[in-house]
Amino acid sequence: MRYVDKVGQVIKRFINIKYVTSTNSVTLKAAIEDILAKHSLSIHRIRGQGYDGASNMRGEFHGLKALILNDNPQVFYVHYFAHQLQLCLIVVTKNH
Repeated sequence: MRYVDKVGQVIKRFINIKYVTSTNSVTLKAAIEDILAKHSLSIHRIRGQGYDGASNMRGEFHGLKALILNDNPQVFYVHYFAHQLQLCLIVVTKNH
């Protein structure tokens, strides 16, 4: 999580790891909402989200991105390109 405190400093915090039985977008959204609720936070206060290119994350109609945008149309989405770099490195290292 990243937020701006009362003095204007950007603070980054790791808040939780949660085991999920499924990686479909509905289950992931429920897990996020549960984590936010435990910290007295709301999905309506999210301003940005970033995921890799998996369809369950970025799907235009049923992906996690879309489900969060349905609840909060002001949230920005940024594609997480570091995941693509990781996939490229894995392919290169397997060939050498």
